[in-house]
Amino acid sequence: MRRREFITLLGGAATWPLAARAQQRERMRSVGVLTPFAAHNTEGQNRVTAFAQALQQLGWSVGQNARLHYRWGDGTSATMQKYAAELVALAPDVILADSSAALSPLLQATQTIPIVFAIVADPVGAGYVETLARPGGNATGFTPFEYGVAGKWLELLKEIAPRVTRAAVLRDPAIAAGPGQFGALQAVAPSLGVELRAVNVRDADEIERSIAGFAQGSNGGLVVTGSAAAAAHRDLIVTLAARHRLPAVYNARLYGERGGLVCYGADFLDQFRRAAGYADRILKGEKPADLPVQAPTKYELVINLKTAKALGLDVPPSLLARADEVIE
Repeated sequence: MRRREFITLLGGAATWPLAARAQQRERMRSVGVLTPFAAHNTEGQNRVTAFAQALQQLGWSVGQNARLHYRWGDGTSATMQKYAAELVALAPDVILADSSAALSPLLQATQTIPIVFAIVADPVGAGYVETLARPGGNATGFTPFEYGVAGKWLELLKEIAPRVTRAAVLRDPAIAAGPGQFGALQAVAPSLGVELRAVNVRDADEIERSIAGFAQGSNGGLVVTGSAAAAAHRDLIVTLAARHRLPAVYNARLYGERGGLVCYGADFLDQFRRAAGYADRILKGEKPADLPVQAPTKYELVINLKTAKALGLDVPPSLLARADEVIE
């Protein structure tokens, strides 16, 4: 080989790693998003927007180096299973699962595609991950609370409505967190002098019948635990609480915006921003099995004074002082 040809070949070889790295950076990556909310739902839009914006801040620009595939649900199991299968068929590099309603069908559809979840209560008890520290499979993410926070909901109900001696607890029996949250409430109820009654949130008719029947008694209140089913029926639940004049405490601020009396729970949008960080790490080569499931870092207390006034309740100044947001 002539010396000039050798130098030319060597120079070209030196550029190979740079060209390969540039091509890798520019390669379009695919991200799936599955949510139980309808496309026109404000809460669902806020969640996926928070995720997409955080991804962009991490360097993933839609249309340049990332493509997002959305599937919007209607809260039913059949629809979620259908859309989970559709997303898996697209073979994305990672999928965002909004709540257990999305995670469960996704894990049934794939055990290989990485999944990052947000707002999934008790992922160990549900069998989604092996442990919080070492998830072990193809899913990891963020849980909205520990069961102990359920006791806080009942304490808040007694604080704002001291006369309450009976509480209907709205829960989803189809998810592990449903009985788990109810059990945590049962642990503190005797010390607060409150008798509990479980109300399932499987469909609108059941919710309406159960709350109407419960409201026939006196000194009643509501505790709405965390579930995608309850969130899907939040307008109905808040309306029923107002109609039957039942003081109610909810697990998330999205109920307060609809007229809910007191809301206490994790900052949901923060969970989706943090989920983008995990998606970024997975896109860069890390495995879900090695990324620990994380608990909330931000909680919110929201009080709706307009609703309190309509119920004839005087909100204690100490409770107002602790509120992160007061709706008037």
